[in-house]
Amino acid sequence: MSDRITHECGVALVRLLKPLSYYQEKYGSPLWGFTKLFLLMEKQHNRGQDGAGVACVKLDMPAGAPYLFRERNIKSNPLDRIFRSLLSQYNEHVAKGVIHPEFTDTVKQNFDFGGELLMGHLRYGTSGGYNISSCHPFFRRSPWPTRNLALCGNFNLTNTDELNRSLIAMGQHPIFATDTQAILEKIGFFLDEEHEDIYRFLRKRDVAGDELTRRISEDLDVTRVITRASQKWDGGYTLCGLIGNGDAFVARDPSGIRPCFYFQNDEVVAFASERAPLMTVFDLAVEDVREVEPGHVVVIKRRGTVTSAPFTAPLPRASCSFERIYFSRGNDVDIYRERQALGGQLAPQILKSIGHDWGNTVFSFIPNTSETAFYGLMSALRTQRRDEVKSAILEASRQGTLTEQLVDDLILRNWPRGEKVVSKDIKIRTFIGQEALRNQLASHVYDITYGSVRAGQDNLVVVDDSIVRGTTLRRSILRILARLQPKKIVIVSTAPQIRYPDCYGIDMSELGKFIAFEAAVALLNERGQSQLLDEVYELCRDEVAKGGPHNHVRRIYEPFTPEEISRKIVEFVRPKSLDWKGEVEIIFQTIENLHAAVPHHQGDWYFTGRYPTPGGYRVVNQAYINFYEKQDGRSY
Repeated sequence: MSDRITHECGVALVRLLKPLSYYQEKYGSPLWGFTKLFLLMEKQHNRGQDGAGVACVKLDMPAGAPYLFRERNIKSNPLDRIFRSLLSQYNEHVAKGVIHPEFTDTVKQNFDFGGELLMGHLRYGTSGGYNISSCHPFFRRSPWPTRNLALCGNFNLTNTDELNRSLIAMGQHPIFATDTQAILEKIGFFLDEEHEDIYRFLRKRDVAGDELTRRISEDLDVTRVITRASQKWDGGYTLCGLIGNGDAFVARDPSGIRPCFYFQNDEVVAFASERAPLMTVFDLAVEDVREVEPGHVVVIKRRGTVTSAPFTAPLPRASCSFERIYFSRGNDVDIYRERQALGGQLAPQILKSIGHDWGNTVFSFIPNTSETAFYGLMSALRTQRRDEVKSAILEASRQGTLTEQLVDDLILRNWPRGEKVVSKDIKIRTFIGQEALRNQLASHVYDITYGSVRAGQDNLVVVDDSIVRGTTLRRSILRILARLQPKKIVIVSTAPQIRYPDCYGIDMSELGKFIAFEAAVALLNERGQSQLLDEVYELCRDEVAKGGPHNHVRRIYEPFTPEEISRKIVEFVRPKSLDWKGEVEIIFQTIENLHAAVPHHQGDWYFTGRYPTPGGYRVVNQAYINFYEKQDGRSY
């Protein structure tokens, strides 16, 4: 994706099922679980670089000893900073003789993260700013272990205000900060109630002391807590929580919007936002990793039992298709194949665009994340070309006109030609305050391979993941590609036109910033249909007021074909000062081909406007109201 958008946090959770001494004896280190947490997070660093945080719960700590710990960082390379700092502390204690790794009790007593229950979070800031207080995990503390809670997640809720109002109705004084804070307090409220119910029951039976604490911990029903807390949650989420008594949970939204996977054997239970990191870190086969079922919460009790149970009513599955197009790392076998298929599906549109001019077209990609789709496109093109050559050879053979020259012309001079035309040279970070100069510097992030395209003769086809705002195309990419002087530039998006806001994890909720929306509005104005903008505004206001389930913004696009909008997008992104006079065309994936390539992740609301929850429709209508009233900021 050449346009940067913030998106998709990452989570990891590791629960050791054996004492630390077991891992010291078998693997030579009492920090085996701690190391696995770091690796799971490192293998998901693509999911968040605005901050990182880790938490730990130690089991069986004596009364008075700390048992719940947290570290967070929002500086550059936050994950590296956290683990370097913690390992430095550990190694310093070892060097001083405070910790003896072979005696794991010294590890638990003297190293904060020498525990059995570990959780990590990688953050992309979508709400709450970028300060340390917005960085996960969030904590809720109490003198009672069963009322201590650490929480992190990959999620956005659409109705945080409603949740805060419900907390106020319960008598709380919530801090209006983020949806994470609202969920933390909601879960904490019902965790307190669960604790109090068990406490009163046992006290009436004269249970006290250590036995009281043990029985409360044993009887705590985490599934019931999540069930009660989640009644009004609207959004996409994967939530991970640690409770001070040693219980843990991972919950996933009922539409399966946000991803989560886990692995379990007799040594460990581990969770991650993506499947491939679990496979790599624990050396697993695909079939060893399971998906957390939508609408289910997986609970690991203090005693080590693992259960999965539904906590909310099921909804039609709407797993995020953007995960497959762009967000998740492409080394997962299914994602790799799907991205290849996304590229392959574009072949007919591209061939039509270049007039089947095989001999005078160069195919490439930008950015690097679209490389797999490029391979899929090239495979589809070669298959197509091979079929054409076979047919031509057979026909020439039948007519007796098959010659060596004909074979040379068919195969050697007209085969799909792929080149590494564009490279991401370096990410230029600058403190320059002047926007014009900053944009000029940003234009040098990409570089080209001179001589890879024959000037004035070759078409240049470049595959991109998706086109959101068109800013990078306008400011740098088209300028750079034009230096090669191709006959025609074709920008190909493996995703359809992004037309509607997201509110379930991706930070792109301002409707007016989408290049497809800009194009549709411009077309309405050009064709004397601007009154439709006023009509949609009134409809959106009414819909938000009554909380209805209709997306009135779809009417903005209805008068136009996708091709008309694409042509208008070209007018917006083509730099006015460009000396090169060749043609530019932008091709988008079709919705039908998207679903064919990614059959099990049908969440497509940002393309189609079909939202999986009521909150989505409120957001899209509010986003249009904000656009019409010229209000900046998120629409939820």
